Amino acid sequence: MRKLGIIAGGGTIPLSIIRHCQNVGRPFFVLTIEGNANPNLFDESIPHQWIRIGQAGSGFKKLHDEKVEEVVMIGTIKRPTLADLVPDFRTAAFFAKVGMKALGDDGILRAVVKEIESEGMEVRGIHEVVPELLIRQGVLGKKKPSKQDIADITRAVPVVTELGRLDVGQAAVVQEGLVLAVEGIEGTDELLRRSAAYKRKGSGGILLKLRKPQQDMRIDLPTIGVKTIERAKEAGLNGVALHAGNGLIVDEAEVIKTADKLGLFVLGINPGDYL
Repeated sequence: MRKLGIIAGGGTIPLSIIRHCQNVGRPFFVLTIEGNANPNLFDESIPHQWIRIGQAGSGFKKLHDEKVEEVVMIGTIKRPTLADLVPDFRTAAFFAKVGMKALGDDGILRAVVKEIESEGMEVRGIHEVVPELLIRQGVLGKKKPSKQDIADITRAVPVVTELGRLDVGQAAVVQEGLVLAVEGIEGTDELLRRSAAYKRKGSGGILLKLRKPQQDMRIDLPTIGVKTIERAKEAGLNGVALHAGNGLIVDEAEVIKTADKLGLFVLGINPGDYL
């Protein structure tokens, strides 16, 4: 029951970890990221401190001062420009140390992990803290993917795999073999919105999200939740596929309930089966 530091971005997964810690009696402290974490989720019963992204270096020291022994980073983070960061002294020193070349998705996250561990803490993955949040393999709800859906997933797997290998994104939308959109800096919601504009007549298409081939399991795993299902429905898709054992599903019961209600499938896949 080592004390856990939670670096909380957007979404409800940080709260899931907090509730887990409370249920099992594990001590914890939360760094809540301004402009990302939902302030409505954190009250006086939750030990936490708000920081800007530009105060990350000082935030790591705060975790150290709180005698945190393990750290998990979870939740969505809006990707700021350097002008948005306005770094404090510790964070400016951190950027100077890692250099501009590290400021891609994977590079900056690996540097953050290294910086946290330099404070004497161990960075853990969500799968090590709350493994039940990982999606299991197979169909999760009532709706099953059609033959065309499987063909679209088969088309999407090498596309998303290469997209991840290039450290660009984790997702793509494919309809009847056509790649309608791939994920870049905008995130999944905007990806789904864009794909709707290019949709053809015929089968609805699919959203696929995979962990990047080189990605550290401790950081930035592909994630879906109720909102993902709702946005996929708005985009006219047939369903959503996620990397089994390597992707997070937020509130699985609600995701399945929503997917069943809207007539979409939710599928956990092993991408190697589609190559």
